[in-house]
Amino acid sequence: MNKIEIEILNPDAVTEAERMAVCAARLTQRGERIANKADFMDLYYKSYTEETVKAMAALPHPTLQKFSVINVAVVGASRRFLAQITRHQNEVKFMSASLQYSDYSGKAAFAVPYNVLAQGRAEVERYLDVCERQLLAYESAIRAGLDHDSAGYMMPQGLRNVLIISATPYQWKHMISQRTCRRNTDETRIVMLKIWDELFQLSPALFSTETTGPKCLTDRCQEGKMSCGMPVSKMAMSPDVILEAYFPLLKKEH
Repeated sequence: MNKIEIEILNPDAVTEAERMAVCAARLTQRGERIANKADFMDLYYKSYTEETVKAMAALPHPTLQKFSVINVAVVGASRRFLAQITRHQNEVKFMSASLQYSDYSGKAAFAVPYNVLAQGRAEVERYLDVCERQLLAYESAIRAGLDHDSAGYMMPQGLRNVLIISATPYQWKHMISQRTCRRNTDETRIVMLKIWDELFQLSPALFSTETTGPKCLTDRCQEGKMSCGMPVSKMAMSPDVILEAYFPLLKKEH
């Protein structure tokens, strides 16, 4: 699963999210000082510190984190991940490669589940053999004249996909919070940890471990009786540390 790649398509939007959050918060407190456009632009461009951004991110006012949209490309995650992540609909948009229009004959690749990887090469080969047999059925159907949409039903969920996700910083933090929890599949956790890591590198203040990540890290577990009982260590300083701690085999995968 280390073949899953993440790219922030508009990294400037992260800086804009910081600036807008600080500007919006200051606006609520300094409205009497703004008599014209020039006054507002002075407020907009007024400098701020990392600590200011952290303070804004910690406030219980999500609107402050909704004035920018961050677009992320996820390349190589499975269509099972697609089915799971697209359940998020509030202020989130998705665009995916389509089995209805694309012909994967001779070009398909499959995501290997982390637990299959952990069982060794023989188990990985058995898993991929099953996927390849389904691919052969798909290719045979295409050659026989079946339309791409209908043939797509023969494809396994492990088919690697390309997905664009567009969301506000607030919704990214919400998705990361829910989907890095151990109640999710390994792949979903891996993808969201990788996304969080990219966002964290761009803005460690806005996407800090104090306000971003599984609830057991930022607050307390909300799963009740369904809790895994193994909270993420409060000593975790960044998402890449969490990723390496829980999925060490990713660095060994070829």
